[in-house]
Amino acid sequence: MKADPSQGPSGKRPPTPLEQALGYAFENPALLQEALTHRSYVHEHRMEAGSDNERLEFLGDAVLDLIISDMLLKAFPDLQEGSLSRYRARLVNERRLAAMARRLHLGESLRLGRGEALGGGREKTSILADALEAVVAAVYRDGGLEAARKVVERLVQPDLTRLEESKEHQDYKTLLQERCQAVQAPLPLYRVVAEKGPDHRKVFEVEVVVEGTAHRGRGTSKKEAEQQAARAALAWLQQEGSPPFPEEKRT
Repeated sequence: MKADPSQGPSGKRPPTPLEQALGYAFENPALLQEALTHRSYVHEHRMEAGSDNERLEFLGDAVLDLIISDMLLKAFPDLQEGSLSRYRARLVNERRLAAMARRLHLGESLRLGRGEALGGGREKTSILADALEAVVAAVYRDGGLEAARKVVERLVQPDLTRLEESKEHQDYKTLLQERCQAVQAPLPLYRVVAEKGPDHRKVFEVEVVVEGTAHRGRGTSKKEAEQQAARAALAWLQQEGSPPFPEEKRT
């Protein structure tokens, strides 16, 4: 096939700004065009517009859930299903997806009907979120799951890093309790075993008992000491291969 001069010496077309932002160049650019086509554009250009992005949006929702669920399993090996579901909901929601789309300047590439464009459609949260899902699906159909995974990881990693560093992730008491509940084990029991220092600089020592094994933590408040005790218990469980909570024992 004769190379198109506009595509450079290699015969390959140069990537669009959006493809550069995604870190992925499409073999079939028509898929990307479909992902960027809003139904308002199809309504106004029935003869030449092709399909809108709603079918790809449907697929992209499932692809995102799969990839992000896998990312969460790797990032938080101690979390149980309930916490993982909450974390996924924090990463995959309309507001977050629209924020990712804005980082890509996705709105500049959308094909919108005139009325939708004049009405600020390129900045609408719902339109941007739907388009991002469609773009992920387009990558999946063009390059497969691994290509989609790389794009999603590139998009989600900043939010995932913040989630890993968040205060919620440091709630070791909740993690320990969820672990016990998952295998129908007795809930952890905490008790203060020591208080030292003056009132304005008091240090508490707390002991948590899990299945007959005690672990201690210290802190400048009872809550902090309980968190450190729970953290010590979780670390021991992981080091010992998670006894007495085998991962396969689920309800």
